Amino acid sequence: MLFNPSRDQARHFFIGSWRKYQAGAPLEDIEKMTVGVLARHPEYHGYLSEDYLDRDWPPEHGETNPFLHISMHLAIEEQLSIDQPAGVKALFGQLCAATGDEHKALHEMMEGLGEMIWQAQRHGHAPSPATYLDVLRERLKKLGG
Repeated sequence: MLFNPSRDQARHFFIGSWRKYQAGAPLEDIEKMTVGVLARHPEYHGYLSEDYLDRDWPPEHGETNPFLHISMHLAIEEQLSIDQPAGVKALFGQLCAATGDEHKALHEMMEGLGEMIWQAQRHGHAPSPATYLDVLRERLKKLGG
């Protein structure tokens, strides 16, 4: 498995995983996780072809980059599987309770992850797990949890 894939490698992986799934071919564990995320996002299925390998989704156009969205879901799945940063799994449980929906809670986490990355870029430092957890706690408060 790739640990630091390029944009093209990641996109090829998502497309290939989806094709294998559709063909009924055996999937590796990471492909199963990827297909699980893709299955919850039918709005992105049309982008899972080579036609979209080079497409950009600039934020100023107001569209969500489906490949970035899938990547963030997978990053969060990994975080939850190993509870890193420590405490993220408990916060996810609280977000699930507050939203009443696991997928909505994952999207709350995605917003928190994006905020942490944005702050790191803005201030020119490494992403901070403490900032990420703080942002998740703030999102939880806003949800009344």
